[in-house]
Amino acid sequence: MAGGEKGRQGGSTDRAVTTPPHRVGLNLIFLVPGETGGMEIVARELIPALLGAAEPGMRFTAFINREATAAGGGPWGELLPTVTVPVNARRREQWVFGEQALLPRLAARARVDLVHSLASTAPLWGPFRRVVTVHDLIYAHYPEAHGRLRAGAMRVLVPTAARRSHRVICDSQSTRADLVDMLGIKPERVDVVPLGVGTGRRYARPETEVRARFELGSREVLLSLSAKRPHKNLAALIGALARLPPERRPLLVLAGYPTAHEQELRGRAASAGVASDVRFVGWLSPAEVEGLWAIARAFVFPSLYEGFGLPVLEAMARGVPVACSDASSLPEVAGEAALLFDPYDEDAIAQALARLIDDAELRRRLAALGRERVREFTWERTARLTLQSYARALA
Repeated sequence: MAGGEKGRQGGSTDRAVTTPPHRVGLNLIFLVPGETGGMEIVARELIPALLGAAEPGMRFTAFINREATAAGGGPWGELLPTVTVPVNARRREQWVFGEQALLPRLAARARVDLVHSLASTAPLWGPFRRVVTVHDLIYAHYPEAHGRLRAGAMRVLVPTAARRSHRVICDSQSTRADLVDMLGIKPERVDVVPLGVGTGRRYARPETEVRARFELGSREVLLSLSAKRPHKNLAALIGALARLPPERRPLLVLAGYPTAHEQELRGRAASAGVASDVRFVGWLSPAEVEGLWAIARAFVFPSLYEGFGLPVLEAMARGVPVACSDASSLPEVAGEAALLFDPYDEDAIAQALARLIDDAELRRRLAALGRERVREFTWERTARLTLQSYARALA
């Protein structure tokens, strides 16, 4: 074991939850910095918020993998004591071994009272209370999103973790319904804790630089930000774009890390005659993403299934009007602040795109509603509700 006892602990005089002092372990074995997507965002934002909302006597320890230890930085290293679980989490079998065989012993040695696992799987035993955050059940709805072997593992690990944990946290009522209906978890054991959205200052690449970097010319831009996976429904979005008259057609920028599915999407754009109207860009720096947000006329999110849909709030926080799917959790996140469409109907998607492009008043109204909507989703609120879940688990 390599234990890095570094960092500081945080507290707040504005106490959100009244509980006796406890030691909490955060299971971050899954987290490979720069490679873990939305779950890394959650960890980076939630940790400082937890420290700010917790009772002064509550102590936190982060359990991290070798990759995170080697990378250094991150709130798990800068703000918390850390314990290195000696596994390389890029290898799924090591992640599982570390979580099931090593973490319980290391957490017991650290004398934690509760372990919170942030990535849908969790240790199944140990002399501590267990809380697991299950972000979604995509492995059950769309197993191809994870690949056959990983989806098979998730079908075992996620339900077992949910059933063996003392509390289950999820991001939305939609996922809570899945946990109850599909896994048989008792509703009273599930806590809905919506995610937050950051509101800090952001550096964006200049518009001229962004347009040159991605060959955008002077055209209007629609932005869609997601991994290139089938359930993200980008093929239907490309088909909807092709239904718009060429003279009214904006440039569609599909940003997000590439997968094998990207070749199918490129083929779809070519066969639909819109290859020159679509830009496929990979994983971007924060400044490049901010540059695209700054020039986007609208944000479009046609996903068939989301446990929460954080990009919708990210767009709203920046004043970018949103059109999104009316499936799974997205309506409860977007509320009345987005233009909703049926993701299975390319005509409906095309009509939503046309309205966003042509109706300046609609864009202004959605932007204003979005800025108001996003105020409900703060990481401070997420932290308070998370601490309440801990209190229930410890009761």
